[in-house]
Amino acid sequence: MKGGRTKSFGTLALFLITGAIFGGILGELIAGSSALGGLAPYLAKSYSIVDIPPVTINLYVIKLVVGFALHPNLISLLGVVLAFFLFRMF
Repeated sequence: MKGGRTKSFGTLALFLITGAIFGGILGELIAGSSALGGLAPYLAKSYSIVDIPPVTINLYVIKLVVGFALHPNLISLLGVVLAFFLFRMF
């Protein structure tokens, strides 16, 4: 028992989502600058993994629109990996 502290799935999910968001933002910043020269387009190119089109549900009182899209870039995937290692360390 590590001093009574346990790591939950929710904490891991929060770390991974935060790493993906920060990595995506960093990827967009790299795409806008010429810091890495010819390597920047490959790091900032997004790949479509999941793309579920929006579905509209009209209940006449509330109108719901639900959809999901996942388009990560290479830097956001590296952010997820870094977040996982940080989660394991702490």
